Amino acid sequence: MAQISTQHNPLPKPALRPSFGGGRRGFVPLALVVLTGGAYTAVHFFRDLAGTHPLAFLPFLLLAVALLTALSFEFVNGFHDTANAVATVIYTRTLHPDAAVLWSGFWNFLGVLASSGLVAFNIIALLPPDLVLHVSSQAGFAMIFSLLFSAILWNLGTWYLGLPASSSHTLIGSVIGVGLASRLFSGRGDFSGIDWSQAINVGKALLFSPLIGFVLACLLFLVTKALVRDPRLYRPPAGESPPPLWIRSLLLLTCTGVSFAHGSNDGQKGMGLIMLILIGVVPTVYALNHAIPERETREMLAETNACVRVLDRYAPPEALSEGDPSARATAFVQNRRLQPDTVPAIRQLLEEVAVQLRSCKSLAEVPAVQVANIRNKLFVLNQSLRTLTRSPQIAMSGSDREALTIYRHQMDRAIQFIPLWVKVAVALALGLGTMVGWKRIVVTVGEKIGKEHLTYAQGAAAELTAMTTIGFADLFGLPVSTTHVLSSGVAGTMTANGAGLQWTTVRNLAAAWVLTLPASILLSGLLFTLFRWWS
Repeated sequence: MAQISTQHNPLPKPALRPSFGGGRRGFVPLALVVLTGGAYTAVHFFRDLAGTHPLAFLPFLLLAVALLTALSFEFVNGFHDTANAVATVIYTRTLHPDAAVLWSGFWNFLGVLASSGLVAFNIIALLPPDLVLHVSSQAGFAMIFSLLFSAILWNLGTWYLGLPASSSHTLIGSVIGVGLASRLFSGRGDFSGIDWSQAINVGKALLFSPLIGFVLACLLFLVTKALVRDPRLYRPPAGESPPPLWIRSLLLLTCTGVSFAHGSNDGQKGMGLIMLILIGVVPTVYALNHAIPERETREMLAETNACVRVLDRYAPPEALSEGDPSARATAFVQNRRLQPDTVPAIRQLLEEVAVQLRSCKSLAEVPAVQVANIRNKLFVLNQSLRTLTRSPQIAMSGSDREALTIYRHQMDRAIQFIPLWVKVAVALALGLGTMVGWKRIVVTVGEKIGKEHLTYAQGAAAELTAMTTIGFADLFGLPVSTTHVLSSGVAGTMTANGAGLQWTTVRNLAAAWVLTLPASILLSGLLFTLFRWWS
């Protein structure tokens, strides 16, 4: 039986670095994909706009700038995260850099198209409800532009330094910064406008995913070394020769999985913001899901009436909420304090929605003047029912909590949807970002984390771990960082092999990891305050 060498392989000389020469073999098919996708996006976007009243010049200009800014965020995201998917196949000579980038971009594209949308709307749930409800106002556009600009600026800065910082961390920090600044700007001086429970869940996913990546990749590498005795797996590539066919197939499979998982998770961050922009500027087209059939609309009406009866057990029908029930329910979402008129306010909103649903056969038939109104009511109901079912201040039975939760999920279908052209636009932006800026991050992951050249087994273990971790996170609607999971996976395999780490790089990565959240909170908060002051 062949013995596996445990001798450390020193970091390769520059001659062993993969050739990053500018090949143009994939230019023509890439250009065709971009032109086709761009044409599809433009045709469907303007077709949607044609179905509503013509927009005045200023709203149309704001819409165009906001959409381009959101796509720019995904473009810059490609600098960081998608580059991680190709680092291992490039440094193990599995694919030529040009082919690797094109292959990864294709599977990113498919991953975005196959995404569920859960991550997108979980990020929107972090935003202050009052700003989401009035996203077309000056404050709403200040929110959109400040969080996007802050995320883009931080991502560009860390990319320039070659640091694989997390776009997920950056965007979440920007969202929190906007929420804090909006509360302070309004003079309320508290932090109740942010869904801290949701923020904590997202923070846990972002915090623990790199630790999980490190440990799992380390264990997977050790198990592989114990079970698979082919010594070629544990040697660095020899010159520019590709690995044996079966190893190459394995590495290609893991690259494909990471690319697909990255597209299905990270692509959703831009999608959620684009939908928020579209809902605010063109509510008649995008506020409600017109594809829901008449049967589901009838079922939704029946569930609405059932939820009214559930709330009757906790607030008598004669109990009325003083003032606007939507405002009272929104206040409950923001401060989490159950007032005597909270349940009556939610119940009144349910009755108003039931009245509007009875007047039309399907959501597609809701009169244009009522679309934004019913969408806002459904959004407030969704948020307030979620807060109510989780509140320890009300003694609600398990069956009643379950009934309200099922109704919430049914509402999600009505207000949480993403048109195909939005997914195509995001997929193109993400892929093009990879084509432009992938080299800096690839070099960091491939050369500067461990003291050895990346071996075939290390590349496969790191990517298999990243693919699995991101896939499960997407399943549960949690945003995680491809950058952190994969780079920590590479570090885990280097540690398992006794190669050691380049601590200068590790310290820089750790600093970017620690600083990203507070820096993006501060930057987005300052930008929001500046935009509001200008307006």
